[in-house]
Amino acid sequence: MEKEIDNTFLKIINGDLPSYKIYEDEHTYAFLSNQPVTRGHALVIPKVFAENIYDISEESLAKIFKTVKKVSLAIKSSLNPIGINIHQNNELGAGQAVFHIHFHVIPRYPGDGILHWHTDYISDENEYKIIAKTISDKLSRTLH
Repeated sequence: MEKEIDNTFLKIINGDLPSYKIYEDEHTYAFLSNQPVTRGHALVIPKVFAENIYDISEESLAKIFKTVKKVSLAIKSSLNPIGINIHQNNELGAGQAVFHIHFHVIPRYPGDGILHWHTDYISDENEYKIIAKTISDKLSRTLH
């Protein structure tokens, strides 16, 4: 609960910290990033606290994605990017810096310098089969 109390995004929602709000509804809040990687880089957050993808309810996640789409369409039609990336990090090891789930909506422009991640090709077909079976088995046990 300590992370919830000292949470930058909840402070923004509550008006305790400033933000450049671009959208708000009953469940979500969207604002321009204060560390943008491109012009119009926005963040979409839920108004209820959830640390990451593992903690958020499916219902809340659906509401966030509805707002992500609205914000993406507004950015596309108003700023005319050549594309948009949707990005979300979970846990410190994946680059999560604010421990309140959030989605980056990043407009892309020619020559913006953003590089995609590198690929780590698996050349052994058996390794693919093992990985797929391991994940599939976990999903089967979790869903039933």
